[in-house]
Amino acid sequence: MRIQFAFGAVLALGALAMPLRAQDTKPGGLNKIAHNISSTVKKAGRDTKAEVHRDASKTHNVLTKAGNDTKAELKRETGVTSQSPDAEHKPGGVNKLARDVSHASKKTGSKAKHGLKKAGSDTHKELTKTGKETKAAVKNP
Repeated sequence: MRIQFAFGAVLALGALAMPLRAQDTKPGGLNKIAHNISSTVKKAGRDTKAEVHRDASKTHNVLTKAGNDTKAELKRETGVTSQSPDAEHKPGGVNKLARDVSHASKKTGSKAKHGLKKAGSDTHKELTKTGKETKAAVKNP
């Protein structure tokens, strides 16, 4: 009886150890490689996005300061702050000019941002497609 019990225990331990040993020698497989590539590309994309955001923020602050300084200087020099008798309803003069400039720059910035996001989206689609095709090609030689 003891021999059967000991033999069963050795067999059970051997069965448990086999999958562990097989996984130790396994190089990681295709999914691990794909995961590593995906992680690297995601990190690069996030870093690029953060850098663009920092640059955009700095540019925005510089343009805002320049616009406010220009507006204040024009008000000081001309003494004109509003041409409309009703100050509540979009006054003209310097304020209207400042609004028009601001609107134009916002529109330009919006178009640039859209172009950047579109390019990023297209790049993501292409990388995903290429990754899937590569994975399929390696899986099915």
